[in-house]
Amino acid sequence: MLQQLSLVGHSSLDVKIADTKMAVDAGAHEVDMVISRGKFHMGDFGFVHDEIAAIKQACGTSVRLKVILETGELGNLDNVRLASDIAIAAGADFIKTSTGKIKPAATLSVTLVMLEAIKDHYYKTGIMVGMKPAGGISNSKLALQYLVMVKETLGVKWLDNHWFRFGASSLANDLLMQILKQSTGAYQSANYFSKD
Repeated sequence: MLQQLSLVGHSSLDVKIADTKMAVDAGAHEVDMVISRGKFHMGDFGFVHDEIAAIKQACGTSVRLKVILETGELGNLDNVRLASDIAIAAGADFIKTSTGKIKPAATLSVTLVMLEAIKDHYYKTGIMVGMKPAGGISNSKLALQYLVMVKETLGVKWLDNHWFRFGASSLANDLLMQILKQSTGAYQSANYFSKD
């Protein structure tokens, strides 16, 4: 069973819709898509919105849509907020900072702007939207800062993997090191999990 599909940002809308429908039919629970940054930077915000809305429609009501903003390419926090608002208005169930391949990926300031967009939407509509900072969160101390920010901005009910997740493969090693240190008193190897 297919759990998740990730759509490439530069594919045509027809291909993205066909891939989404195929994934839904195969049993996917979630679909990830990257916004069309080229259209966003050209100011064609209607296209960005409509593309997200079309993919959400193809997902139906039982498959969650995560919209990746690729914030490292958006240039400034105002653009991050605008892209967040567009994605949420178009029906995103989750917004995600990045694929983790573009630097900078997740940062505290970018994440806070995205959380504020989610909060404002929730206050207006009562509809919760999830958040996933991805890339660059490599240790538990930094992860705690993100968790505190989510709690203080959105509240305790977002501190659940249905609404908040980390996209940080290297974080798992650090968390395991911290757990083992508590039980043994000493740090162990930092390479328990493969980073491949």
